[in-house]
Amino acid sequence: MTVHRPGPISARRLFLAGLLLAAFSLLHLPRLAEASEAFDATATPARGSAHMGMGVVAHDGQGGFPSDTRAARTEGVDVASYQGNVSWPTLWNSGVRWAYTKASEGTYYTNPYFSQQYNGAYGVGMIRGAYHFATPDTTSGVTQANYFVDHGGGWSQDGRTLPGALDIEWNPYGDACFGKSQSAMVAWIRDFLNQYEARTGRNAVIYTATSWWTQCTGDYGGFSANPLWIARYASTAGTLPSGWNSYTMWQYTSSGPTVGDHDKFAGDLDRVQDLANG
Repeated sequence: MTVHRPGPISARRLFLAGLLLAAFSLLHLPRLAEASEAFDATATPARGSAHMGMGVVAHDGQGGFPSDTRAARTEGVDVASYQGNVSWPTLWNSGVRWAYTKASEGTYYTNPYFSQQYNGAYGVGMIRGAYHFATPDTTSGVTQANYFVDHGGGWSQDGRTLPGALDIEWNPYGDACFGKSQSAMVAWIRDFLNQYEARTGRNAVIYTATSWWTQCTGDYGGFSANPLWIARYASTAGTLPSGWNSYTMWQYTSSGPTVGDHDKFAGDLDRVQDLANG
């Protein structure tokens, strides 16, 4: 049996192929690293990408859906830039009658889809509002309230605009409580709410989850004048933070039709209109 052994030319080809492979790996290593990071669920998200309910499933889990046989509740949605251009006619035809759009985050981000989302909801007949994702570790509550009002978070007495909402929940960029003590967090929230009221004449809605509120404010009960928007993905809204006997809005899922985040308003459409009218 004749055994073929590579000659000098074959060895040279193997050597050159090895060099090419090494060069290819070096050229594409940054891209491979970026791809790996993109698929890393633990990677810190980019600033500005936070949105309502971003940490709910990870911290509180998810269960069933609310029963449709309970007291009248009006369907709503909340949206942010990651949902892009929203099909508002589809949502309207499915029974959605109110919507909140992310306007801003910290003092460094505004939603590039805000106009399509905020005005689009209004255009199909919905009652709409705007929300601000709080980052208490970057700037003061007063500064962020001003930024929010100046970038879409204001209020007008047209019967179709809801008061702005403060989204205060787990920090997706670091420490859950943004590095603040419970008393410092309460003070930051109070500063934001007072400044928002001073600018608009309205009490801002507070969006939060009971578990976060307990951890990061010590279950503070002094903001009951502000409507509560509770986040809990289950068949009931569960235990509410201290100070509130009932919720005004309830975000009950992040996997609903068309946009994912769906909400219930505690009451029929007249109650939504009452909140808009002030």
